[in-house]
Amino acid sequence: MQRVCLALPTMRPCPGTIVDLAEEAAYAVANFGVEVHLLILDTTDAAGVAKNAAAVASLPLTPGVFVHHLSEAQQREFFRRVAERSGAADPELLLDMMLPPAVAYGSCVNRIFLGAAALGCTSAHLRNDDADFQVLDGRKIFPIHHELLSIGRPAGEAAADVTRSELDPADADMPVLLVSGSFMGELNVDIGEIRELDPAVYRDVVRLWTPPVWPDEDRDAMVDVSFKGTGTEPFTADESVLGAPDIWNVFMCNVALDHRAYEVLPLLPSIKTLGCDYALLHALVHARMPAVIHNRHIVNYYTPERRTGAGFVPYQMGFVKLLLSMLYLYPVYGGMIDLGRGLLDERHGLKVEPILDLVRGSIDWDRAGNEHCLDVLDRSYRKLGGKYAELADVVAGQREQLLDEAQEDARRWAVLIEAWAPMVAASRAEGLGAASEVPAR
Repeated sequence: MQRVCLALPTMRPCPGTIVDLAEEAAYAVANFGVEVHLLILDTTDAAGVAKNAAAVASLPLTPGVFVHHLSEAQQREFFRRVAERSGAADPELLLDMMLPPAVAYGSCVNRIFLGAAALGCTSAHLRNDDADFQVLDGRKIFPIHHELLSIGRPAGEAAADVTRSELDPADADMPVLLVSGSFMGELNVDIGEIRELDPAVYRDVVRLWTPPVWPDEDRDAMVDVSFKGTGTEPFTADESVLGAPDIWNVFMCNVALDHRAYEVLPLLPSIKTLGCDYALLHALVHARMPAVIHNRHIVNYYTPERRTGAGFVPYQMGFVKLLLSMLYLYPVYGGMIDLGRGLLDERHGLKVEPILDLVRGSIDWDRAGNEHCLDVLDRSYRKLGGKYAELADVVAGQREQLLDEAQEDARRWAVLIEAWAPMVAASRAEGLGAASEVPAR
């Protein structure tokens, strides 16, 4: 029986999301005959963990659905064992990259990948705690429907279960390693207020994350589509397309990945950095792997803490760090585009060696681009005034630290990529253990 991992990383109480995902898991079992392991990796405080645990304990017993709810302490113990078992020279460094002392979006997804390996799953299906499912005629619209129709299958077979195929016949034997929908609702990065205050400043700021080697018109076009998802049109009927996708049509919180992808390449383990969890999607897209893109989009919303006095600066600093990370990511992504199918082996699987070479080559990239980025941000935030001027002061006070951290993140990513295969093998050998499974009511 196919075993899949439906995964939720969370750092806040989210009992409603847990209930929704349990329903999605039950839907998958009932309609596809799979075994679903609902993996909840919880890094909330003790009170938040208790709320989430209560939601888990109240879930109805569903044959074929197995729930695993791990607190931060339980995760730390598991990943410590995995790091030590991997034979790494510095297991403490690996543990720090897997479970750092601050929020790290790439790291939490990497933990899902190793958790899925430990559970013996063939695919990981990622969701988030700040998104809802669409509803049609009282039914929740679960993305796992399209994911299980196609993930892991030869593309030629998957063509029978999509509404439109753009598959090159020569790619029929290639596996579908990626199935994704997008999102609707709020921007997936909370910077809409900047656009409301000053559209010109918004354009200047968002332009900082576009590839600097592109012509101005292409950079401006990228600004126009960035962070916006699929618009506002609600779901009415299924649409799915098989073919080589555009990177703008994939979304990390509405995605299924085959193990032959995530067991090869981990994500950037940057702390306090938004949007650092897309490298694997870039690799699959730029290798021109066939994928399925569907319209079961999730509904993105904002959690209140990011706009509070205490939460505003940390959240916006995550956006600043995203902009700085692109200095090291764009050489990697550009190299992936140049390599194309050269990223694949004779079995159509990702090769880690060329990607690792690209990452290593980016580490000593000239910092001038990031110096310019911080200069533009300083002018832009001060022009907005108010809390953005205060943000500019924080950025200025951490300028050298931010530049150093962006470079160090690239260096640490190279270390993690090199250690990833042994970490995956160690996770599979270690197993998540029966102790992680939570009995439902």
